[in-house]
Amino acid sequence: MSEADTKRSDYVDALARGLAVIEAFGRTTPELTLSEVAQITGMSPATARRNLHTLEELGFVKRHNKRFLLAPRILTLGSAYLQAANMDEAVLPELRRIVTLFGDAASMATLEGTEILYIAHFSELRAARRTASVGVTYPAYATSMGRILLAALPPAELAAYWREFRPAKLTDVTVTDRAELTAILEEARRAGYTVSVDQLDYGITSLAVPVKNEAGRVVAAINTSGYSPRLDATKLVEERLAELQVSAGRIAHLLARYPGLAHSLLG
Repeated sequence: MSEADTKRSDYVDALARGLAVIEAFGRTTPELTLSEVAQITGMSPATARRNLHTLEELGFVKRHNKRFLLAPRILTLGSAYLQAANMDEAVLPELRRIVTLFGDAASMATLEGTEILYIAHFSELRAARRTASVGVTYPAYATSMGRILLAALPPAELAAYWREFRPAKLTDVTVTDRAELTAILEEARRAGYTVSVDQLDYGITSLAVPVKNEAGRVVAAINTSGYSPRLDATKLVEERLAELQVSAGRIAHLLARYPGLAHSLLG
């Protein structure tokens, strides 16, 4: 390996460690000690310390007593993507339209490994349940958007997903059996949509459809979701599917106008 390749590899490794430290913080871990960061990331205490100090110098991490927490500057990383991808112009108008028509909430997500990553969200209210917001990730198998995205994967990529599949019962009715999930994905692939009821958390029912690029490749998914006791799955499809598909088609058409967003969605 040349000296340039070695430097490039070292840079990539350092960047990956810094991102791993940032991702260690979350809703249940807003403040962490050095040892906790090391444990979560799998780094040695010395490596975790170096990365925390670097992030602190850059303004992305702050220290309170002996605990570390993310600084507001971290928001610039996510907002830079949203602005560069023109999310406000390309996606949010359609999510707002869906919420205006049906209430509740609407979101857009992509597949990141074994999870979905929310890249856009609009809601009429914030319910007392798992929060769907930009930057949040959830297991793909337990969400409608995750299932429709998994259904669109080529065989080799789906096989790779199953190799990493580590399900957990998030509710009493969460489907974790591979054979049952395979049947659900096959039906989603055939129908072009899928419904999830109380899979991720109690009280969440959602309907999702794929979003395709100009080449016909599925690059994201959008959904409409609401409170389970008020939503019957069959009625949800009857009332909302057609409009959700209209929005997915419009977003797909807009991808051609916003190449930054279109290219970023390609895996």
